[in-house]
Amino acid sequence: MNKHMKTALEEAFKGMKDGDGGPFGAVIVKNNEIVAAAHNKVLATNDPTMHAEIAAIRIASDKLGRFDLNDCEIYSTCQPCPMCLGAIFWAKIPKLYYGSDESDAEKIGFDDKFIYEAIRGGLENQNKLVIEKIDRKECLDVFNKWEKKQDKNMY
Repeated sequence: MNKHMKTALEEAFKGMKDGDGGPFGAVIVKNNEIVAAAHNKVLATNDPTMHAEIAAIRIASDKLGRFDLNDCEIYSTCQPCPMCLGAIFWAKIPKLYYGSDESDAEKIGFDDKFIYEAIRGGLENQNKLVIEKIDRKECLDVFNKWEKKQDKNMY
């Protein structure tokens, strides 16, 4: 077994044993060394975003002192959900390894299908979230000020 995936799996078992959240673990690796190891902590923190990948990204970013993790890899015990996949993209992590997939997660009660369907435009049939665009003109004001800001730091 891959040593980094083994560490991610150990994290998943630890989180599950401790009752911190679902059976998911992740590690972030730089130059073949683990920078961050984490497991799902949704229940421990009452934070629905505290998935293993998000927790690992937060730890790695803090430890490395930067948000750009383009020289790192991430190992996850399960195919990341849409939120985590988005975070991996935002962190600019160029390589993702995962063990189980979304259908395996669905079989044990972790179903993200409705999110994928919403992304493809099928949300109106879901009755999960009402989305309505309002006050665009007023909200664009902050974007216009950002565009003109001289000392902005793009990420």
